[in-house]
Amino acid sequence: MIVRAIAFTQQGQAWQEKLGFPVERGVPVREWAREVFDTADALLFIGACGIAVRAVAPLLRGKTSDPAVLVMDEAGQHVISLLSGHIGGANALALAIAARTGAQPVITTATDVRGIPAIDSWATTQGLAIENPEAIRDISAAALAGRPVGVAVTDRTMAPPFPVTLFLRPRTLVLGAGCRRGIDGEAFEQAALGFLARCGVSLLSVRALATIDRKQSEGAFLRFCNRYRLPLVTYSAQELAAVPGVFAHSDFVQRTVGVDCVCERAAVLASGGHLLMGKTAQDGLTFALAGKEEQR
Repeated sequence: MIVRAIAFTQQGQAWQEKLGFPVERGVPVREWAREVFDTADALLFIGACGIAVRAVAPLLRGKTSDPAVLVMDEAGQHVISLLSGHIGGANALALAIAARTGAQPVITTATDVRGIPAIDSWATTQGLAIENPEAIRDISAAALAGRPVGVAVTDRTMAPPFPVTLFLRPRTLVLGAGCRRGIDGEAFEQAALGFLARCGVSLLSVRALATIDRKQSEGAFLRFCNRYRLPLVTYSAQELAAVPGVFAHSDFVQRTVGVDCVCERAAVLASGGHLLMGKTAQDGLTFALAGKEEQR
């Protein structure tokens, strides 16, 4: 976890140093917040709570993407989990900082106060992506009231099986892809999303885009991975050719890149599983989907 900290007094900076964070002096707090908000997993303000609130308020987007935000007073008496307590990990970090400093952790999320497991915290620890975070409130309210909750852990797109269903997506799938050089980024994105929709799976269950190393700088692939926060995994033709199994064959692809099929072989190799949907070609693009069946 990448944690960035800022303090406003000499005493606060002493705590900053004790916790092992570099001291940044003379940086305006709002400027500092803007610089670190998208790159840090957590922000720690050592000072007044109001300063932290005003600094991060214009930057907030949503509970599934905002970093954890914590506030510790300069005397080290309290450390407050202010924002993203569950998904962002602010509650756990507050407890960890309290253990190191002797401060009193201040955690106000209802499930934690009542000792009831929070579904979003559980999903995060299990590596599950939350597709519809707006359902978390209803699910948590039901848990607090002792009522049954509706949670679906699946990579499949489906009708909600419960009146209110929280969909949690296991990241078990790999999208294999190939394309002609210089393919349009928007065209690739729409084709990839359409392919996944036809496969009946959620994009949130895709954990990587896989292809041949010749495509590691392909603009459309990099654009797609950046937009959906996916790693681009690439392999040499020799690595792809060594993947065991029966795959689609193209003499043209063999002559061009040195292996008979890129998308299927790359998907299988990156996933460590087997093909779930074979090569699908359209407009100079090829796609395949692979994963581990026992995890589905």
